[in-house]
Amino acid sequence: MVEAGDIITLTAGAWRLQAPLGGSSYGQVWRAQSVLDGTPAAVKLVNRAQMDLALPPQRALWRASFDAEIAFLRGLQPWDQRHIVRLLDSGEHDGQPALALELLDGDLAAHLATLRTRGDRPGIGQALAWTAQVNAALAKVHQYGWRYLDLKPANLLVDAPGNTLKLADFGTNRALQDSAAHSYAGTAAWQAPEQFFPDEAGRYRTDTRTDYFALGALLYWLVTGIPLRYCAACADAYRTHGTAGAAALHAPAILAPDEVALFAGHACADDAPVALLRALLAPRPEARPRHALEISRLIARAAAGAAAAYPLRSAA
Repeated sequence: MVEAGDIITLTAGAWRLQAPLGGSSYGQVWRAQSVLDGTPAAVKLVNRAQMDLALPPQRALWRASFDAEIAFLRGLQPWDQRHIVRLLDSGEHDGQPALALELLDGDLAAHLATLRTRGDRPGIGQALAWTAQVNAALAKVHQYGWRYLDLKPANLLVDAPGNTLKLADFGTNRALQDSAAHSYAGTAAWQAPEQFFPDEAGRYRTDTRTDYFALGALLYWLVTGIPLRYCAACADAYRTHGTAGAAALHAPAILAPDEVALFAGHACADDAPVALLRALLAPRPEARPRHALEISRLIARAAAGAAAAYPLRSAA
């Protein structure tokens, strides 16, 4: 078990752990500092206590998630990292994979919670700008041959000085070349229907457009401050029954008329933002945008419409 003050030695250098930042069922994230030059970092380690308790198949899955994240981040070029968290170092600690990432200013969920406690929220212009940044990050993931499958506010890190977002946590990445249905992955509250509801064999058939649905759910949340009713119902079913919850769930409409009205009221009178939202949240993958460029064009039209309708609000 690691604790503050421990030194983690990876391939390029050594990192002194300072304080825990968070984690998951199988991972721990620590604020750290380079022993060599003081560079701050977020060091991600396997949760060894949980790993030791897990059955061999689960251990293998957790190890594969770490390995997939490291492989993806190592393969990026410097110019690919504008909206993807930057890998500083990687290697092994205590026989398990470990990585050091650039240290940013917390995740989007915490950032917006802080804003909302002050009675503030992003305007439609900011929401669309962030959506464009996440679309750019997803485009890089897809370009390198992966689908992301876990887009949510907790996996978007905030670079406060530039008011920009960076995508993080790539353990759920699935190779695009493998088009076969796969086991469950991701977070129920942000999933497309094909990612939450399995086929007759209990598997899930996803592709790049599955990530676009999550992008639409994110846009709705950014603008309205609340999750889609459909996504909330999926999350409740999963909390109660796990993946078996899909069979018992009587899912509400993905985008109900009152939700459209709420979004439009927060966004602007122009139809373009609503058209963007409807395209991303289409129930069937084939009805969603085909690629990032198509989404970029929809975002540009939405931004232009919002700016024309509410120029001051859009700039907020």
